[in-house]
Amino acid sequence: MDNQHKQISGYRELDQADIDLINRIKAHGEETKKLVDEVQRRTAKQYTAAKGDEELQAVAIEAMGWEEEGIRFLRLGFMQLTRAVAQPSTFA
Repeated sequence: MDNQHKQISGYRELDQADIDLINRIKAHGEETKKLVDEVQRRTAKQYTAAKGDEELQAVAIEAMGWEEEGIRFLRLGFMQLTRAVAQPSTFA
């Protein structure tokens, strides 16, 4: 469906500069996801290698917690940057 945003309350018409900037934010997010995937592979490998050693597994589990929190904050940041450009008029 063309112009779907016009049927959703709170969204304004974006000009080409806004669209281009949001697309750059989205592209940067996808590039950041590659880095996140690399970190996740590393911590998973660290956890697997620590099998049988509770202390080393605990370290890996803590790293995974930091990793998940980092992911949450990165997603929040990209969403906030997108909202800063789109400037929706509604709370949600």
